[in-house]
Amino acid sequence: MTAAPLGIIAGGGQLPGQVAAAARAAGREVFIVGLEGYAEPGVVGGYPHQYFRMDAVGAIRQALREHDCTDLVIIGPVKRPSIFSLRPDAEGIRLLAKVGRAAFMGDDGLLAAVLRVLEDEGYHLLGMHDIVSDALGPEGLLTVTAPDAAAMADVQRGIAVLKTIGPADVGQACVVQQGIVLAVEAVEGTDAMLARVAGVARPGPAGVLVKLAKPGQERRADMPTLGVATIHHAHQAGLRGVAFEAGGTILADRAAMIYAADAVGIFLLGVQP
Repeated sequence: MTAAPLGIIAGGGQLPGQVAAAARAAGREVFIVGLEGYAEPGVVGGYPHQYFRMDAVGAIRQALREHDCTDLVIIGPVKRPSIFSLRPDAEGIRLLAKVGRAAFMGDDGLLAAVLRVLEDEGYHLLGMHDIVSDALGPEGLLTVTAPDAAAMADVQRGIAVLKTIGPADVGQACVVQQGIVLAVEAVEGTDAMLARVAGVARPGPAGVLVKLAKPGQERRADMPTLGVATIHHAHQAGLRGVAFEAGGTILADRAAMIYAADAVGIFLLGVQP
């Protein structure tokens, strides 16, 4: 029996295309809901797709029904809109009513509430890792360059910091140098955080980037993600390594990331926090 098409709600970047390609390689068709302002034509253009405003909930649901999609993957970065900028249709207003006060909570609370509503309405939510078998970064060292004892101490310091701020739904990443926290990710995202690091770095051994999932984070639609751009930005920030949560972080194009890290002498390390 042929599986029904996989619905992909696509934000920015290359990940929606990777999910679509993996589904097709497994013999399953896809239908992509491209979120206006985020989904990239070069990524979604090779698959059946339509573009929608993020708050056009009724139109999105109708399109998913017309394509017989009940399994959904929500993938690709988007910026959470201000509640005051939304222009929801009738279905969107109903969704917001069901979400309730979670609409005014942090990103984790809102996302978890939205997914609960979708599941209540019969959709089956999948993570990228359910479709792309090698999406998650493994434990251990992936690069030729390895961390020394001082770098590992910075990694452990970063883990401790993220475990402290994670429950407050602040961010997934931080930069530590010589035991000092140089930057913590907030709403700007990892790459923008890295852009701030060079201006506050200290002389001596360079710092490290550490990225973990927040406690209780909804991993089906908001798993920590690193890509080749992360390696380039880490290098530009003068860092000497990147540590990520093994089994809980998406490595977008792992082979290219390893190649880029080896080319500039940065270590890439999967850790169990």
